[in-house]
Amino acid sequence: MNVYTNTNSAFPSQIVSDAEKASEEYGLQVSRAIEQEWFGRSRSANNRYASNWGNFHQLRLYARGEQSIQKYKDELATNGDISYLNLDWRPVPVISKFVDIVVNGMSQKTYDIKAYAQDPESLKARTSYAESIMRDMFAKDLISKANELLGGDISHSPIPQEDLPDTKEELDIHMQLTYKQSIEIAEEEAINNTLANNKWDLIRRRLNYDLTVLGIACVKTTFNVSEGIRIKYVDPAYIVHSYTEDPHFDDLYYIGEVRAVTIPELKKEFPDLTDEELYKIQNSPTNNQYITGWGNYDENTVQVLYFEYKTFMNQVFKIKKTENGMEKAIEKTDEFNPPENDNFERVSRTIEVLYTGAKILGTNQMLDWSLSENMTRPYADTTKVEMNYAVCAPRMYKGKIDSTVNKITGFADMIQLTHLKIQQVLSKMIPDGVFVDVDGFADVDLGNGTNYNPAEALNMYFQTGSIVGRSLTQEGTMNSGKIPIQELTTSGGQAKLASLIQTYQYYLQMIRDVTGLNEARDGSMPDRETLVGLQKMAANASNTATKHIMQASLFLTLKTCENISLRIADALDFPLTASVLEQSITTYNASTLRDIKHLNLHDFGIYLELEPDEEEKAMLEQNIQAALQNQSLDLDDAIDIRQIRNLKLANQVIKFRKAKKAKAAAEATQANITAQAEANQETARQAALNEVQKQQALTQETINIERAKSQFEMEKLQMESQLKGQLLEREFQYNMQLTQMKIGADVEKTQLSEKMKDDRSKEQQQIGEDRKDERTRIQASQQSELINQRKNNALPQKFESNGIEDFEDLGF
Repeated sequence: MNVYTNTNSAFPSQIVSDAEKASEEYGLQVSRAIEQEWFGRSRSANNRYASNWGNFHQLRLYARGEQSIQKYKDELATNGDISYLNLDWRPVPVISKFVDIVVNGMSQKTYDIKAYAQDPESLKARTSYAESIMRDMFAKDLISKANELLGGDISHSPIPQEDLPDTKEELDIHMQLTYKQSIEIAEEEAINNTLANNKWDLIRRRLNYDLTVLGIACVKTTFNVSEGIRIKYVDPAYIVHSYTEDPHFDDLYYIGEVRAVTIPELKKEFPDLTDEELYKIQNSPTNNQYITGWGNYDENTVQVLYFEYKTFMNQVFKIKKTENGMEKAIEKTDEFNPPENDNFERVSRTIEVLYTGAKILGTNQMLDWSLSENMTRPYADTTKVEMNYAVCAPRMYKGKIDSTVNKITGFADMIQLTHLKIQQVLSKMIPDGVFVDVDGFADVDLGNGTNYNPAEALNMYFQTGSIVGRSLTQEGTMNSGKIPIQELTTSGGQAKLASLIQTYQYYLQMIRDVTGLNEARDGSMPDRETLVGLQKMAANASNTATKHIMQASLFLTLKTCENISLRIADALDFPLTASVLEQSITTYNASTLRDIKHLNLHDFGIYLELEPDEEEKAMLEQNIQAALQNQSLDLDDAIDIRQIRNLKLANQVIKFRKAKKAKAAAEATQANITAQAEANQETARQAALNEVQKQQALTQETINIERAKSQFEMEKLQMESQLKGQLLEREFQYNMQLTQMKIGADVEKTQLSEKMKDDRSKEQQQIGEDRKDERTRIQASQQSELINQRKNNALPQKFESNGIEDFEDLGF
């Protein structure tokens, strides 16, 4: 089959039939074009692949402090001769320190993977939940009264009445913090378990290292029935790809990697290879031309190019009308072009597809060329297809990749040269010595019988620092050698050493200035005079300088999670991988087991919720502490807020919690005022009631007393009545007796009266006579007394009678 090739490209034309694209000849032409673009016909070290690999290799050596020392020897050699240089040529690993600072700082960043279900069914469930809460919010008072009357709960939402949001803003926060569909939880657990099974933390560290050292990182996500979803680290030095200026490599139409594979692994991966083909592959003379990593190559491996090629396919369907009026869709090839017919019509659409290929470099041996199985397509646009590779180079311009290490290799070379110069200066520096004037010892006598010679003088000088000398000679002349020992100071190397150290510090500072990794970032030289806040600001500024590396790392993480999310649907289509996936989730959340079977029916948006950095945490903690101090937040609220990774959302929660507590405090204050007023009213009412009761008691007591008095009076009257009755009865008896006696007496009186009447008449006559005599006598007596009074001028006389003069007054 002849494959048509573009005149301006080595790649075959894509405007061919699907059958031609699926042919092995087409795949061979694609692989040859990739090989020609990256390796060239000469297979020399100047081709694109070798140049790319050599550049990355040098950057990695610098990052490890293992760069070649030949350039330094050439710099210090004299006409190529270094025999007089006794130096330690080992490179100073200054770059590795800065690389570790960046990589370890990024690896410490934590995040949570969040899945947001955005398919129509999930959006409908989320909207219904929010609407049920809003109905309960608006009818909160009515629902509370109805619940009290009915003794049940008629709320629309599962939230208790006391926990319902008060405003729409609070409802939005509730939906973001609390609401989570079970299908979203299942998706998050599936992604997290897949990452854990593939040791994503270790892969991410390697990606961060590549982003810092090389400026590019690559990771691959695949799926097969035996292993499930697999995540593999890809060395950027071995990848090949189409030209792009996009730092995220979204516009690639081919990408691949070169891997050294042993013959047994090759046979295991491609079991259809015959022994003759394997023998031919093993003994291929061109295999050594594609070897990289000189000196550490395994001769038992062959170089295999694995690649993906993106093209398009025409999906053609025959829409046939059946006898009962229904329509039936039948898939056809893209060459299906029937004449117009009333019973059927041709419907087609163009979709992107991926072809996977594998080829032995340097040969025409194609190991694989087939339409990719389980292609990942976004639910939003199923005509698009995603590459299995995720690549990012945040500082790429016109295809040229820049990295943090690449910016500072020149300064690292200067630091190494300065280090070697310092060794040279140190090797040529001589110690301080002494000058001995031998003639100065000739005329010196120590007085102890010993000779004062230079050896004895040096011993005395080095042990005591004292010297014995003479200012005059024995002839009496001035002695020019009176100080026989003098110290010799050599300071010529000190200035050079100080200058070299200053140069060393200069280039070290240049590395800090270029990379943005200042002293506050690594804590190497904290200034004791600098405030802690300023040091934190400097460290934060350093983090900002390397933020693009962090963002590239998060992009690769997010891209990998999105690919995993799309691959989960493939895993659920096969019993073995579906069982493994369900078992991994069951141990964490059994309720999601029912929902995971329907993951392929949902569309998820994946995003990363980052943990705030130290400065953001400090600001949030400051707000929390301020709220705790003025008692506008409770400790439980502070604990909940500290768990929120979104700083903006956390501050919103603080505001709403403060407002809610202020409202609760105001309500509590109003309730206290109302309760106090009610208590005062109750106290007054109770006092009035007590007074009423007191008056009632007094009245009752008065009534009781009066009643007792009345009773006593009644009893008294009754007793008096009884006594009177008895007295009347006795009086009656007495009266009866007296009447009887009176009657008897009257009879006797009558009898006696008759008798006495006669006697009285007689006596009256006698008495009358006697009275007349007596009056006469009294008058005579009174006359004599009056006469006597006048004569003697005495007091008047009283002549009334003191006795009873008339017996009739006595009742007789």
